[in-house]
Amino acid sequence: MHVLATAGHVDHGKSTLVRALTGMEPDRWAEERRRGMTIDLGFAWTTLTPGGTVAFVDVPGHERFVPNMLAGIGPVPAAMIVVAADEGWMPQSAEHLAALDALGVRHGLLVVTRSDLADPALAIEEARLELTPTGLREVEAVAVSAVTGAGLDDLRAALGRLVAGLPDEVPGPVRLWIDRSFTVKGAGTVVTGTLGAGRLGAGDELELTGHPRTVRVKGLQSLGAAVDTIAAPARVAVNLRGLAKEEVSRGEALLTPGQFLLTDLLDVRVHGDPVADLPATLTFHIGSAAVPARVRPLGKDTARLRLARPLPLRLGDRALLRDPGRHHVAGGVTVLDVVPPGLSRRGAAAARADVLAGLDGTPDLPGELRRRKLARRADLARTGVPTDEVSPVAGDWLADPAHWASLRDRLAAEVARHAADNPLEPGAPVEALRHRLALPDRALVEALITPPLVLRAGRVSTADAGAPAELSAAVDQAFAPLADRPFAAPEANDLRLSPKQIAAAARAGLLVHLGAGVILRATAPDEAAAVLAALPQPFTLSEARQALATTRRVAVPLLGLLDTRGLTRRLPDDRREVVPR
Repeated sequence: MHVLATAGHVDHGKSTLVRALTGMEPDRWAEERRRGMTIDLGFAWTTLTPGGTVAFVDVPGHERFVPNMLAGIGPVPAAMIVVAADEGWMPQSAEHLAALDALGVRHGLLVVTRSDLADPALAIEEARLELTPTGLREVEAVAVSAVTGAGLDDLRAALGRLVAGLPDEVPGPVRLWIDRSFTVKGAGTVVTGTLGAGRLGAGDELELTGHPRTVRVKGLQSLGAAVDTIAAPARVAVNLRGLAKEEVSRGEALLTPGQFLLTDLLDVRVHGDPVADLPATLTFHIGSAAVPARVRPLGKDTARLRLARPLPLRLGDRALLRDPGRHHVAGGVTVLDVVPPGLSRRGAAAARADVLAGLDGTPDLPGELRRRKLARRADLARTGVPTDEVSPVAGDWLADPAHWASLRDRLAAEVARHAADNPLEPGAPVEALRHRLALPDRALVEALITPPLVLRAGRVSTADAGAPAELSAAVDQAFAPLADRPFAAPEANDLRLSPKQIAAAARAGLLVHLGAGVILRATAPDEAAAVLAALPQPFTLSEARQALATTRRVAVPLLGLLDTRGLTRRLPDDRREVVPR
């Protein structure tokens, strides 16, 4: 299937043309048929040979209904620009063309109607002049009369040639902009829209903008027939399970979960009026959505937009800015950034304008990482940036290579600084390093650790970082009086070491705590095991105490430590034996 929209001035025969091509009535409302004027969007379809199925979105031409018109042309890739031969180019012809050009529509046909009432040559020539400065300058022109049928076969052939140049299937995540919602008795809420990319299937779970929970597709229809799946491009009606009609309206969108970012702040390039001349507030149109936007100029043709409500946007999206008060299309926009940085610092706006000058909206992973330094893979994917070509540095974090190398150098410098400032500590805490490097995740610090840096017990130090010389000297001095009695442990407060020094010495492997304030040199357990090995095996606590020349207060916890380390084995009769090595 291919989807085309009509465009053109009111009463130039758009609906009549669609009716003649399809045999269907595109005007849905009795009021539209009574007044002979399209008010809201109409839909009809036909089958071309060759060309296949073509669905038409018939839009209103009256200036009062331009927002409805924009909701119809927003999601479609091609349009029929309709001009009446007896009236020629008119004001709404110009606004509709400006809208198509702003939205980046490059495929279409120029159809001159009422060729039975006037020579179409003049209208074609006039329209060609208007089309020349736009992306639709090369479209084919066809003159028809829906009343006499003249030219309709030529139009069908031209439509076949047009759709032959359009893609048969557009891959990508689903973003179905909703243009209608209604209730069907026995089925529930149904929404319709033009599926511009991706594939929908019954049973799919989708996100609905503005709603906290996902919704499930109960059923699908396309061109009046039930289908199990449908691929873009297509007109589709989606029956949603468990959703009231009042909970969904035009301008919302159904989305593939996790593939779009809802944002109300974006930087854009404006194709149209000079940015400096734009009003402070305009209406931002994309898909079927129309949202007030505050405009902050940043450069010659770039601006920051603050939307009245968040929309699911991606890099490279084409949208339109319109001044409803003047009935004027201010220009098209290309979305350059959907997660722009703050502009609170002096000179930030000018610097940002320089950055935006080099962007064109094309998703560029290396460029995005250069600008953002660090980003989660899922967050970048939601902005439309493909991320498969780069491996994460930690978890799902991606990093700019130059920034990552700089962080590694800074980490080494911070570890060295911490060691100099805190000589009694066995390394810099990971969390402290995370704050110093302004990193969002502890895992990033751990991923930066490479030799000679090592991670021990939540602290980072150099691999050869032993006990500080000052601390080793203090411990040697404290135990010097007991050099000939290594197991005659002093009380902690007899060592003349501060609690901080004792704790640091224990972490550094210089001391061992036996409990109740009893402390030995770290070498004491191995030395004790060697002394006890010389005793007849097994031995009693009393024999061990005498061999070690120490007190029961030391011998009991020391033997417990030897048991724990597997140097001795306690027997059922409370005697012990040294475990052979």
